[in-house]
Amino acid sequence: MGTPVIDFHIHPICYEQYGESALNWIKGIHGDKDWQKYYETFCDPGYFVRYLKENSIDYGVVLAELCPAVTGTCSNEYVLNFCKGHDALIPFASINPSLTINMRSELKRLLDAGFHGLKFYPTYQHFYANDSSLYPLYALAEESQIPVMFHTGSSVFKGARLKYGDPLYLDDVAVDFPDMKIILVHGGRGFWYDRAFFLTKIHPNVYTEVAGLPPKKLMDYFPELERIAHKVIFGSDWPGITDLKNNIDIIRQLPLSEKAKDQILGGTAAALLNLQIPD
Repeated sequence: MGTPVIDFHIHPICYEQYGESALNWIKGIHGDKDWQKYYETFCDPGYFVRYLKENSIDYGVVLAELCPAVTGTCSNEYVLNFCKGHDALIPFASINPSLTINMRSELKRLLDAGFHGLKFYPTYQHFYANDSSLYPLYALAEESQIPVMFHTGSSVFKGARLKYGDPLYLDDVAVDFPDMKIILVHGGRGFWYDRAFFLTKIHPNVYTEVAGLPPKKLMDYFPELERIAHKVIFGSDWPGITDLKNNIDIIRQLPLSEKAKDQILGGTAAALLNLQIPD
């Protein structure tokens, strides 16, 4: 099969509850007129797998989201059921520190249920990533060797608080949990590209994910991208980004080595996920 293409950042279209600004934003991308038909079509996981294949994507990481005050709620249970029976879909859980008392126990429950990783949304869940109350959970994540994603950088949604998205707060986490796999989602988008790059460069356990960033601008945001390409992960941020195949094609045309492109588009992600790739 060679190196697979892995989209590390997919949101289901079906949320139990949408924040008004998030829903309006998605409808603005896909068109109000055909929204219901679009919504119903992409709620079918079998159809979605075919859609990914048509766009040259072999595997997709599907993200739960527990951010009722900002973007909305897509439950862990929904994501697990959506991915069930589809090897191409890899479920990642969500934990909201404001809604869960014993986060370590909740993470253990989620891993036992079949999740492969975890995503936090500090800008939407309103917490700093280096809050010591999270440390018991981080210890379990480090022990379990799962990837843990953190939204970093900007957001357009009503209620988001950007101060929580500064990647610098994850420096403490990287130092205190040197074997925990930390992924800086959106690469510090907007304010902090330089911080995301530097943290990725100096910490062996820190990775940068580029979902939501225009691929043609990646060399502007990260002029030394080749230097950290082995720790950079492709993601689309679907359904916010729809032209998946074109984004992949643009990355393949960047002035990088072929090895670097393969690492960004799937090689590094496959290693983080411990994927067994068929011959």
